[in-house]
Amino acid sequence: MPLRIAVAGKGGSGKTTLAALLCRSLVERGLKPVLAIDADPNSCLPGRLGVTVRQTIGQMREEVRDDPESVPQGVSKHAWLEQLIQEDIAEASGFDMLVMGRQEGPGCYCYLNNILRDNMDRLAKQYRAVIIDNEAGLEHLSRRTNGGVEILLIVCPPTQTGLQTAGRIQAIIRGLRLEVGTLFLVFNPCDQPPAGELAEAFGQLGIPVLGAIPLDPLVASYDVSGKSLLQLPDDSQALRVVQSFVESLAERKLL
Repeated sequence: MPLRIAVAGKGGSGKTTLAALLCRSLVERGLKPVLAIDADPNSCLPGRLGVTVRQTIGQMREEVRDDPESVPQGVSKHAWLEQLIQEDIAEASGFDMLVMGRQEGPGCYCYLNNILRDNMDRLAKQYRAVIIDNEAGLEHLSRRTNGGVEILLIVCPPTQTGLQTAGRIQAIIRGLRLEVGTLFLVFNPCDQPPAGELAEAFGQLGIPVLGAIPLDPLVASYDVSGKSLLQLPDDSQALRVVQSFVESLAERKLL
């Protein structure tokens, strides 16, 4: 089975940037091919990785719903969607990408979650590692979309709000008995880790801190210009930190 790493946190916490830099770092370390999954309806990971995706799972689902005659006779809609997903995975150097996208038409959004989960379980077997960029908030965790993951990175600022976010995610994992191997905190953006009472409060969660990502002007400028983070120079502060995360996970024998 591949190594599955999920990234969770509130919107604006830097989840997508971390997911993109993790993908790059794993590929550069030789742990490839990697499957990058954008499970956020507000899909940003393709842009961060410079990948053009022809169709999202949501778009495929809408096309099948609007044109049921497109489904071959004797084939279920679910099985046909699985085939379309397999054909439309975006391929890049060292990694492939699958994007969930939005559901525009009527119907329960849970259906897309189920399609994503089922296909992730099946497709993941073809890869050395899977990186999952979750939707802002906790929806994918609570709906068990991730299935089982070996590593869950909770991205949050070193603030009271970040503390509350980390605590809520931890509570959902425990309450639903989700299959999560190891939890880590990642502070972002963070030039200085929390201190005093706030540091104590984070410590009481019992979640080890993998590290802190500093505010990197290069990442900010690439975001503004729409450039792929794969083009970041090797001296990028954020890239170096994420590379150190990968080394730390390897030292802990989690890779």
